[in-house]
This record gives sequence, C-alpha cells and structure tokens, in this order.
Amino acid sequence: MSLQPSVRVLKKPPRLDDEVRFLRSWIEKPLHMGAVMPSGRVLARTMAQYVDAHDTGPVVELGPGTGAITNALIEHGVEQRRLVLVEYNPGFCALLRDRYPQATVVQGDAYALRDSLSKVLMAPAAAVVSGLPLVTKPMLTRLKLIRDAFSALNPGAPFVQFTYSVTPPIPKSLPGVSTEASERIWMNLPPARVWVYRKG
Repeated sequence: MSLQPSVRVLKKPPRLDDEVRFLRSWIEKPLHMGAVMPSGRVLARTMAQYVDAHDTGPVVELGPGTGAITNALIEHGVEQRRLVLVEYNPGFCALLRDRYPQATVVQGDAYALRDSLSKVLMAPAAAVVSGLPLVTKPMLTRLKLIRDAFSALNPGAPFVQFTYSVTPPIPKSLPGVSTEASERIWMNLPPARVWVYRKG
C-alpha cells in the first residue's frame, strides 16, 4: 500500500509556512517588519494594479518578505525578470531567490536605497512598490526614502506604499508630487490603505 497520499495530506501549505516565517522575524526584529503576517491577497492585488504591466522598465519592490506582493505583481502581468526585490532579511532573500529565479534579489537596506540599487538598476524604474513599515520611521527617514525612490523612477511613475495608519505615511503636500489613495481595504487584517505618489 502506497503512503504517498498521506504524505501529501500532512504537508503544510506554503501560506502557513510564510506566516510562521513572518511571525518569527517579527518577534526577533519587530521594527524591521511591516506586518506580523504577509500582506493579504486583496491588499497585494490593490498595490499591483497601480503598476503598468506593459512597461518594459524594472519594477522595484521594497521589503518583499515572503513574496505576497511579488506574487500579485506577477499575476498582474509584470514579468518576473523585470522585478528587483530589495530585502533586508537574509532568510527571506534565500526564499525569494528560490521562488523567483528570474528576479533580481538584492540583500540590502531599502532605507539606503541609492546604495542598494547602484549596481543592479540599469534603467529608470517603472514603479517602486513598498511594503516597508514607514510609520515606524522618523519623518525625515520617510522623506529621504521617497526622494531616493523618485530619483530611481521614470518621471510620473508611481511610488506605491501601503499603511495600516489612518494618516498617509508620507505627507500629501510635497511640492511637485501628486498623491492618490485607495479605499480602505477592510478585508485585510488589519485594514489597510494604499497610497500612490508620483513626481512629474
């Protein structure tokens, strides 16, 4: 009698594994993590919809973690080879390289974005998509991040950021920057909103 079916039944789904990885990393370094759990599918899809899937430029993702938003970008039509994934956690980097072999995975600090992208970004980015815990950082750090992101982006290309906070993670009044926000995504736990910033 074959034991193969029972082996398949006992195997944990990847989503549960990812949640365990996220929780372990959050316990170890809570301020480095944007969330206790990976982004929900509705939130990830909402973020991906702001990215032009038909553009040929690179798409930079900051803090991809286990790849919840990465998956949504690929499902949205962004080719894997266009993805530049900047992740601080070496364990998540190994996981991302295994899951997305055509993507460029950079183990680096997204808050030192110029340095992290200097050797890998060969063309202006079509989008920067961020899962970073911006609201845990001082405002000057947030402003430096978006300034560095805009320097990596094509004019008018989006910087996409989610937050659980009721206030925008970066002020809406930046000179020369247009801002839009999604509806509050109540299906996410906790509820979240997506903010999109563009500089002409």
